Order: sequence, then C-alpha cells, then structure tokens
Amino acid sequence: MKAANLLRATALGILLAVPARTAEAQTEVGAQLDLFSAYVWRGLSLTNKPVAQPDVYVSFPAGNASITAGGWANIEIGKYDDPENDISESGGLSAFNLAEFNPYAEVSFSTGKTSLTGGIIGYIYPNDLDDAPNDGAALDSDANTWEVYGTVGFDVPLAPEFSLYYDIDKIKGAYLEGAVSHSLPLGESHTLDLGGLIGFNAGQGIGDDLDESFNFEDNGLTHVDLSAGVPLMAGIFSITPVIHFQINGDEFTKFHSPDSDGSDVKLWGGVSISWSNAVEEEEAEE
Repeated sequence: MKAANLLRATALGILLAVPARTAEAQTEVGAQLDLFSAYVWRGLSLTNKPVAQPDVYVSFPAGNASITAGGWANIEIGKYDDPENDISESGGLSAFNLAEFNPYAEVSFSTGKTSLTGGIIGYIYPNDLDDAPNDGAALDSDANTWEVYGTVGFDVPLAPEFSLYYDIDKIKGAYLEGAVSHSLPLGESHTLDLGGLIGFNAGQGIGDDLDESFNFEDNGLTHVDLSAGVPLMAGIFSITPVIHFQINGDEFTKFHSPDSDGSDVKLWGGVSISWSNAVEEEEAEE
C-alpha cells in the first residue's frame, strides 16, 4: 500500500496470524475475542487506540488433514477523529466501527513431529472514506487484497515455527516470520507463556513506482516481538492477559502516532478470551 495505507495480514496475525490445527476425529467450533490497547500488525501500528478483534472458526477432519474456515475482524471501539493524534483504519467515522474483515481458509496436517499448514486470507476494508474526518492512514475498498500463506511447525523444544505470506493481488510481495514459544509453570495449575517472533520483508517495500502498493519502507528486518501471557480458565472460557514488547527495524514499524518521529521500541497489550467445543469435551472426559 501507499505509506499512509498500511495493509494488515494475519497471523498470524496472527496474528491474526491463524494458528495451525492438527487433524482431529471431530469437528471443532471456536471463537476468540481480543481486546487490545492498539492494533499492531506485523509491527505496524494501524490504530493507536483500543480495538476489539473477534474471530470465529470451524475446523473439521478430512482424511489425515483438517480443514479450517473462519473470519476475523478489527473493530475500532472509540471514535478516531483527531488527525493530529489518532491513527485509524476506518477514518474515524464512528465509534464501534468495523474497519477490517478477514475471511480465511486453511488445510493442515501433521507428519511425525512436523505440522504443515497452507491457506488463503482476504483483507476487506468496508468503509467509504469520502466523509472521513481522519483519512490519513485509513483504508477503503481500494486496499482490498488477498494473500496465500504456508507454515511449518516442529514439536520440539521451543516449538519453532516458520511462515511465508505472499500477496497475490495488490502488493505481490512476500513477508516471512520465524517464531518460538515456551511455557513456564506458575504453581500447580498455571503457566507463563513466553513467545518470540521476528519478521522480514521480502518484496513488500517501496518500489520505483510510488503509485504501487507497499507495506514497509525497505526489504529486510521489520521487527522483533517479545510477548508474555498467563492463560486462566473461567468456566468454559480461557482468558489470557498478554503484553508485547516490540523492537522496531523498519522505519514504518517505528511509527506509532501522527506526531511521532518514530521509536525503536513499542509496548502494547490486552486480553484474549477464547472458547472451543474441543476444550469443553476434553474437560468432560477428564
């Protein structure tokens, strides 16, 4: 995208990135709601005020694999109508505004201690920015695009995972991520979940034609994200407070407010609330 139109993709997020799921003997239905202090995607600040990010999915077995389909959304809770202080995907049109919707589908399977996932994700921006009071970083249908992605994970210490995303529509460039995670016991029933992620841009930077879409300024390191969370059970729900400390590499990831000159670090966080019928059935069996 153009510098003011910073595009979001999962994963995977995460992400929105979308996690890989191994094949199961039953259909799994799940939902998650993230309440975060800001919307940060691939190190880029797409809002600098609180957001709500719901995600619903269904996953069912298909032979030795599993197929998952779902939808993720970004909702700006407040009204982002101050161009001097606010970063907004929706242009600050209203409070509780649906700024982005991501339909996705993926296939995953495991072999030995390796899990493989491949999928496609769309980025839909439903707002009309003609009357937007804060359209400096806002996105509309002109920014709609699609990505394909692949992830390989390993069931070994630190659970390393490597992902490749490729935009097949507007940007036609690649983004890569490497991630590790580890859980430390906290007493008898809780854990401290630690994560580390590093991102690289490979073709989504500024090109020779400034009218072409882009996400980052340069190819190479985009950011390093270090996270910590404590999952807690509350009935049928898992509630996880989480905090992220980010080290910025690309000039665009350093940007976190309209009047900032950029920063080498960034701090953001919130809470994730999730549910799935697979967790309920596992608890019933226990």
